[in-house]
Amino acid sequence: MSTNPALDPLRSSVWRSLLTVHTKLLDRIAQKLDRAELPPLEWYDVLLALKESPDQSLRLSELAEKVLLTRSNLTRLVDRLEKADLLYRKSCPNDRRGTYAVLTEAGLAMQQKMWIVYAEGIYEHFASHISEDEAKTLQQICDRLLS
Repeated sequence: MSTNPALDPLRSSVWRSLLTVHTKLLDRIAQKLDRAELPPLEWYDVLLALKESPDQSLRLSELAEKVLLTRSNLTRLVDRLEKADLLYRKSCPNDRRGTYAVLTEAGLAMQQKMWIVYAEGIYEHFASHISEDEAKTLQQICDRLLS
């Protein structure tokens, strides 16, 4: 394998394809959510991260890491989710500077409602186009790249 990725046209092409597919598929799923009159896709990621966390809450810094947002972008997103009563902020008892985002019942219900449309989008635009063997190979590649 070449040590310079610019010298490898196949891998360069696959990289560009991966970025394009990622963007286009997320756009298609976002459109499905919009047509269903549901919140934007980035809201789902926050709601899911909180749902999967102990006590359905996370420090804002931990939440930012889980949803791959900067702290300032997450703060603005949390503001919108809080205004929609899908989460609330709670002060950290042992660190006055720390703040938790806590999922509300309405937030849990919204995550579940969004998941129905999101899952349909994943199937329609992704899962239905790859075989089980291809999915296993892709999972192995992703795992290797993330390790």
